[in-house]
Amino acid sequence: MADILTSSGTKIIAITNQKGGVGKTTTAINLSAALAAMGKRVLVVDIDPQGNASTGLGIQAEERDYTAYELLLEEVPATDVIRPTKFENIFVVPATTDLSSADIELMANEQRSYLLRNSLRTALMAEIDFDYILIDCPPSLNLLTVNAMVASDSVLVPLQSEFFALEGLSQLMLTIRDVRKAANPNLRIEGIVLTMFDGRNNLSQQVEADARENLGDLVFQTKIPRNVRLSEAPSFALPVLHYDPNSRGAVAYRALAKELLEKAAQVAA
Repeated sequence: MADILTSSGTKIIAITNQKGGVGKTTTAINLSAALAAMGKRVLVVDIDPQGNASTGLGIQAEERDYTAYELLLEEVPATDVIRPTKFENIFVVPATTDLSSADIELMANEQRSYLLRNSLRTALMAEIDFDYILIDCPPSLNLLTVNAMVASDSVLVPLQSEFFALEGLSQLMLTIRDVRKAANPNLRIEGIVLTMFDGRNNLSQQVEADARENLGDLVFQTKIPRNVRLSEAPSFALPVLHYDPNSRGAVAYRALAKELLEKAAQVAA
């Protein structure tokens, strides 16, 4: 089954970090918008029970008849769960707080780590032919996050530019290693993106220096700045590229999308 989606050219990326407040959802929303602006068809799969990626892309709670919960636990086909957004080329599998109980409910299922993979890598999904599927993960290394890693081609890690930022990466890297051994040997690290970066701040500069020293080319050259517009945009249910396309946040996410595509071209070559 794994080859069905691969052959269609779709790339699945899990956006994850077990630490909350590091910019996972902001990255899922705005990277999808930047890729869509470059002509790519993008599906955002929201598996965070908070459902913020769904809200940030304009899918209101009352509109979420089928969600990631039904996708994972009730075997509703992904094609029935996917919702278009008001933004061209962006689609969403929405989430609700129902996912809060998913870990407990999944434990009894022998295929518990493969449910998202089995839902996304189907012939019907290949026919829809998304260029990118971005999975917005919850802020923990639970079964939902493991499902995302098993389903994905790669992992993108937002790393907040703050003290102790790198220390939290060790457990994430161990989880990626375990997933490779047990379920998805081809899983790779797409890259680390520094978020909430303030170039005037010595701490941000030190975190960047430490990250590049320890992780080398895994760290994207693009840095996502602290930006008021980035913080304001979700309250209007808009990506920052639509809220204020000339803001520093919008410029940064366009640069990140460009760098992501360039990396993909290098890997393909």
